[in-house]
Amino acid sequence: MQTENRCSNKDSGNKDITILAIESSCDETAAAVVRNGREVLSNIISSQIDLHTLYGGVVPEIASRKHIERISQVIGEALQEAGTKLDQMDAVAVTYGPGLVGALLVGVSAAKAISFASGLPLVGVHHIEGHISANYIDNKELEPPFVCLVVSGGHSHLVRVKDYGAYEILGRTRDDAAGEAFDKVARAIGLGYPGGPKIDKVSKEGNPDAIQFPRAKVAGAVYDFSFSGLKSAVLNYLNSCEMKGISVCQADVAASFQKAVVDVLVEHSMQAVRECGLKKLAIAGGVASNTALRAALEKECAANGIAFYRPTPIMCTDNAAMIGAAAYYEFCNGVRHGYDLNAVPNLKLGERI
Repeated sequence: MQTENRCSNKDSGNKDITILAIESSCDETAAAVVRNGREVLSNIISSQIDLHTLYGGVVPEIASRKHIERISQVIGEALQEAGTKLDQMDAVAVTYGPGLVGALLVGVSAAKAISFASGLPLVGVHHIEGHISANYIDNKELEPPFVCLVVSGGHSHLVRVKDYGAYEILGRTRDDAAGEAFDKVARAIGLGYPGGPKIDKVSKEGNPDAIQFPRAKVAGAVYDFSFSGLKSAVLNYLNSCEMKGISVCQADVAASFQKAVVDVLVEHSMQAVRECGLKKLAIAGGVASNTALRAALEKECAANGIAFYRPTPIMCTDNAAMIGAAAYYEFCNGVRHGYDLNAVPNLKLGERI
């Protein structure tokens, strides 16, 4: 990785910076054109969700093949919708971790090929940094420092965003991510995949106080999360009902489980904001579109005089616009990658490769 100075953290000098961004870390093949980190000219997402629903979850090998089939077309659509051409771009950006290694490789290979053929600088982006940066697109006024709760199928992080590209991880999951727990519980109660949206919908018909599921605490790490015990408690409840011949109310189980997750996420987030001495809280990631979580955080933030920021639901899912937003600030910080850039499936937030 090389660095050079071209623009400052918070502006683009005398010139607009337009970036072609690519995202392929899991099961969405996406490309976008983003100007100055906050203006989305196009955002094309080709989802594989219907295909993976057949298997009850993402199959990595199938995801990789579908990315190969769609990547060129999606990039072309992004440029066409933006009304731009490749020679009008200032850089090409791509997610290089974390994620499924085969899926990441498709996007990284495409970005390197475009960079080599066009001479455009190459900027690798951390996937979680992309999720955090989605807030800059939908909240133009938001600037660091702030606390961000990142919750998705693969990640549960509490992050102190010190500056653009500067992060401190306050807490993380010790086992299952929140979204992973949603998927597993949804499967157990017969809702299927993807679990998050289905539990969110069914929960509206249930009683969140019907079943008292545990709220896990991690000794010595007040901001860390643990959802495997909660998942096990749901499974034990279902097994107990089956053995006793007791009928299970799907909506009540979903609502009670969801409330247990939301309670922990809200409690940790509010404690982090207070102890960091900040007045701004943002959320990001697929689970950030959960209506119960958004409502609970909005209520708590309003009661405590904290500004609450959340992306629109489409920006909570994996997309390339968020990668373009993050890449703009990386680009302005002088980040450039060489053609030896590789997929890093376990890339840590803040790690530079």
